[in-house]
Amino acid sequence: MRVWIVLLALFAPAAVAAPYLPSGDAVVLERLPVRPGDPVAAELRRLRAAVTAAPADPAAAASLARRYFELAVAEGDARYVGYAEGALRPWYGSANPHAEVLMLRALLRQYRHDFRGALEDLVAAAERDPGDPEPHAWRAAIFMVVAEYPAARRECVLLAELSSELHATGCAAHVDATTGNARPAYDALAASLARNPQASAGLRLWVLTRLAETAARLENPAAARRHYRDALALGIIDNYLLAAYADFLLEQDRPAEVVALLKDRTRSDTLLLRLALAEQRLRAPGAAELVRILGERFTDAARRGERLHLQEEARYLLQLRGDAHAALAAAGENWKSQREPRDAAVLLEAALAAGDSQAAAPVLEWLDASGFESRKLKQLADSLKALVR
Repeated sequence: MRVWIVLLALFAPAAVAAPYLPSGDAVVLERLPVRPGDPVAAELRRLRAAVTAAPADPAAAASLARRYFELAVAEGDARYVGYAEGALRPWYGSANPHAEVLMLRALLRQYRHDFRGALEDLVAAAERDPGDPEPHAWRAAIFMVVAEYPAARRECVLLAELSSELHATGCAAHVDATTGNARPAYDALAASLARNPQASAGLRLWVLTRLAETAARLENPAAARRHYRDALALGIIDNYLLAAYADFLLEQDRPAEVVALLKDRTRSDTLLLRLALAEQRLRAPGAAELVRILGERFTDAARRGERLHLQEEARYLLQLRGDAHAALAAAGENWKSQREPRDAAVLLEAALAAGDSQAAAPVLEWLDASGFESRKLKQLADSLKALVR
């Protein structure tokens, strides 16, 4: 039996305390979340057939794993990561893995929040192919997640030598917008996008999302909304984009638009959270059921020892369950590995709700050191500082 089928059991919600053991190799544990006639399903069948035909070929396995990873990013469904890990399992522990296996292992490690392991693999991948921009782009992204901004900027400099002007400008603008230079970062990125109308749809989506987030922080909601809608108009399913736009709509008090945006995207825990928040705000009859389902998912993930969405779990505990102390514990644990603005916001909100300014000290230090510009975070920080006066 192929290893990737075994991993389906690891990511399915646990219905009972004891694990289910299939009676044989022919037992189907779960169907992939794609429709039989869907082009994605056909593509996956083709890639799996290539692995079956050449089980000793790491390149075939890496192609399948990359497609699974892309689906995980698009759909926000961690089970695809399990499928990708299964496809790579025969080569995962190799001391000298195939170059693409090495790259994919880095991507899967960062998804699992093994950021240091991912960074090491990306260094090795860059050494294998010095002309490939992908390892540097991913290293920059990881350094941004862990708030190591000088390191991220160094990767952006290297990226400028290997990739397009728009890609490199986007990388640098992300760093600048997070470290006290939001307005010039926004202007530089908007100008670069205008100069590069031929850029790929995937790169345009990433750039438009960054522009939208920065415009919102610059208190220009009209521009932010325009950028988000332009990104959506590209027709690419992207979990991060949907979550970011949903958060923007919630902050703009437009919950009905969140429901319309996410009603068919409930496989993703991150999107289910936003949908539940919107339905709760609308006092929709189905809100309580969404909250229950979300709670079960977090419980099941904890039972499996898998807590990949601690930021969302903290928001669930705080905003849907009203448990400030549990939310603060989850947000504090999340901050140990992830230090992006959304991680900062939920920790500050939970600390304020729990009346515990000391627990927010690491985020307050980050806010001062980074120069991050956000009226919302500044107001939360000021309220927390007022608690100790």
